Amino acid sequence: MASSPVPAALRAPFEGRTWRAFLFTLVGLPLSVAAFSLAVALTSTGVGLLITFLGVPVLAAALVVCRGFGAVERARVRGLLGANVAAPEPVRGRTGGPFSWMAAMLRSGASWRHLLYALVHFPWAVFSFCVSLTVFSAGWGLFTYPLWRWVFPAYLSQDGIQLYGDGNRALYVDSPFEVGVACGVGLLMVLAWAQVVRGLAAVDRVLVAGLLGPGRLAERVTELESDRGVAVDTAAADLRRIERDLHDGPQARLASLAMDLGLAKETLARDPEAAAVLVDEAHGEVKLALRELRELARGIHPAVLTDRGLDAALSAVAARCAVPVSVTVELPGRPVAAIEGLAYVTVTELLGNVTRHAGARRASVDVWRSEGRLMLQVRDDGVGGADPARGRGLAGLAERLRAVDGVLAVDSPEGGPTTVTAELPWRA
Repeated sequence: MASSPVPAALRAPFEGRTWRAFLFTLVGLPLSVAAFSLAVALTSTGVGLLITFLGVPVLAAALVVCRGFGAVERARVRGLLGANVAAPEPVRGRTGGPFSWMAAMLRSGASWRHLLYALVHFPWAVFSFCVSLTVFSAGWGLFTYPLWRWVFPAYLSQDGIQLYGDGNRALYVDSPFEVGVACGVGLLMVLAWAQVVRGLAAVDRVLVAGLLGPGRLAERVTELESDRGVAVDTAAADLRRIERDLHDGPQARLASLAMDLGLAKETLARDPEAAAVLVDEAHGEVKLALRELRELARGIHPAVLTDRGLDAALSAVAARCAVPVSVTVELPGRPVAAIEGLAYVTVTELLGNVTRHAGARRASVDVWRSEGRLMLQVRDDGVGGADPARGRGLAGLAERLRAVDGVLAVDSPEGGPTTVTAELPWRA
């Protein structure tokens, strides 16, 4: 997209973003006055009535009103400033009754943050309204002064804007030079007005996101629920893959083995040589089935990983890889089995991608610990172009890592080389 020849500072006063921010500050004052007035009146009444039972429902009503204004503010920020602030968690009573609901409302931290917003935003709304409107009026008034200067002699019987005056003398902006200077000052104020309005709107965005959005604990709970869903889906997909591999590989061979042994048993008495051939074929099927079972076990959780740890397990994977792979593992100990197993699966899948897609001549695997994190890095000198958005392999691996607070970063420019870094929590 070609950039505009007009500098951004000169475009700012005429852009829709600036005028939406200006409208935001203008509309914010009456809303803030209403929210502040209701919040103070209801809260003070509720606190005063706490000596009786009536104070509890009044305080709960105050918080409900503040949450209602909070919903309006989030919609206003979304519509005028383009910032999408999520709603906080809803209030639910334990039993569903009115008293349980009022207790939950009074215990809700999000509700009290809405009350704090109503109190804090009022002085800020007054300040931003006055500043933005004053700079707007003065700036645009002076900038367009040559267009409406005729109003003064026509209707006010004076030569122009009066800068000074007493009973004996008056000073007006009426000469062409003075009018030009006034227009230039107005232009500077208009340019400053655009930046001022945007800055005031940015503060409002911070206030809304910090006080009217979900709390950090609620966000963490939502994130963990999402990660739990990913973990469950991943486990189900792994189970389906194992079932499919067993059905298509060892199970089919064992079924063929059973048929061969049955035929050998039937032909043993009348044709021992044919039975020997069938037994020999069955022996070959057994060896193939055992090899497939070993390969399947290595992909799940090999015995060498349990017995000797990541260094030996990854070295075994590298030895089976079609591309020469160097492995360097520098760990002060062993992480928990779940993290160790996930690290093994991650490196195994990444080396599988190197073999199948990279066209590399060599690769390397580095594993180390850094500030409470288990770091894995797989490099290759292949053709590059790996992108998690293009396929399910890297994207699925990234989701699996996110389920345990892990991260997958891919650096793979076209032409290579490719570096994939995985980060897992270290739990000893």
